[in-house]
Amino acid sequence: MRNGFLTATITLAALGLACAAHAATFDRAAWQSDYAYLKTALEKTDANLAWLGSPQSGVDLPDLDRRTQAALSTAQSDADAKQAILAFVAGVHDGHFSELPYLEAAPAKPVSVPDPVLDQNDPVGGCAALGFALVQRTSFSTPFEALPGFHLEADGVQQDYRAGTIVMPDNTKLGIVRISWFRQQGFPSACQKAWAQLRKDGTTVSDSNLGEKTAYVLFAEIADQLKRFKAEGVQAVIVDVGSNTGGNDAGDFMARFFTDKPVYSARLMMATAPGSAGYFDDEIDALKKALTLKPTPLARKYLETSLAQFERGKASLDKPRCDLSWVWREQRSWNLGGCTGLTQAGSAGGPLRYLPAHAIENLDIVQALHWPAMVRDYWGAWTGPVYVLTNHKTYSSAEMFSAVTHDNGIARTVGETTGGDGCGFMTDAEPVVLPHSRLRFRIPNCVRLRADGTDEVAGIAPDLPVLPEEGEDDNVHAWRVLQAVTSDLHR
Repeated sequence: MRNGFLTATITLAALGLACAAHAATFDRAAWQSDYAYLKTALEKTDANLAWLGSPQSGVDLPDLDRRTQAALSTAQSDADAKQAILAFVAGVHDGHFSELPYLEAAPAKPVSVPDPVLDQNDPVGGCAALGFALVQRTSFSTPFEALPGFHLEADGVQQDYRAGTIVMPDNTKLGIVRISWFRQQGFPSACQKAWAQLRKDGTTVSDSNLGEKTAYVLFAEIADQLKRFKAEGVQAVIVDVGSNTGGNDAGDFMARFFTDKPVYSARLMMATAPGSAGYFDDEIDALKKALTLKPTPLARKYLETSLAQFERGKASLDKPRCDLSWVWREQRSWNLGGCTGLTQAGSAGGPLRYLPAHAIENLDIVQALHWPAMVRDYWGAWTGPVYVLTNHKTYSSAEMFSAVTHDNGIARTVGETTGGDGCGFMTDAEPVVLPHSRLRFRIPNCVRLRADGTDEVAGIAPDLPVLPEEGEDDNVHAWRVLQAVTSDLHR
């Protein structure tokens, strides 16, 4: 009995010493300094901060700041403090503002590995070595495949996009195409097709030309599918970007495949911060190079006007950013003419928001002015009614596609409000590393503006809300989506 009591006493004492030692290692003041450091970094570099500081954003930053400071003041451990900061990041509701993996300090002698040497006769291994791999589900975001009247035309494996048609009970014929990702690296089969085309042309395959060729393979496939829909008597096309996490500028390019009317890219703003300089430098260099290519008078006018605009934008980065610390104290209505910390940077489609398809024939000049015009041969592959299906896991470039099709009157959106990532990054940005905890965060440097002047990071709300219901079978939800589209189409 005495031995048991003695053992228990020793155990409790050891536990008390361990807790005391743990408490001694927890430095609340250091975590509070980390939080202050993170807020300052947002004030200096975050492109969306002024929008998030407005009541229109739906985010109450002063309240979020108070709650975070209170959580840190009562934290009892590193885990508690870390959770307080991560809760703050989640509460900002900007998907591109997010934690990055923790990194150990760099070794004194970093290990270097040579770039892969591509075997020109091994497209499967070569595409894999360059990072081409399936990363998104190929099936539709809702199971249209299981519904009566559905016919699968492309499976998303042998063909790069899943697509099919469905005949509704009233004989309305709908075409459905799934875009799972707006980045060519997610389509290894397209990479292998591009590889074969390059070799057939006698071109040596490289990392740079393979990526561009793969993108064109994908553009051609989606355009061909839309032409098939037209030939099959489809009455409306549903473009499924539900659970599409984004990608690159293909989200803007592809909008033009669904109409023969002029399409204007979203206005682009960049954070007035040093990290934005690289984007302006790249565009200025491209415009200057295009001016040496003997442009027509019209092309020269576009190039010189765009160059002047980008040089003004670059110069604005040298001025001190307006003081955005107000966002932690008050909310101010969104106003581009106020303190936003942003500068104009052309559009999401390049320096020009719009360029008629064949206004300029030299594609090297076109590429410097309006990137979507590089695929002008695919514009207007479909010209009928369009519906874009979204859900709460639709992000980034998929939001750009949803917004540009909606704001240009190409499509109506159906489903759920998108996740709210917005623009994200137009140039690589160094992460913010908190001095004490070494937590790492990425902070977005660009903003895409909707037609009404709001920030795309707010998410894209559906014209036809079809929200999941408690206990609902997925097939039933898919059927309700089709019913909403059919009803709207005939309205």
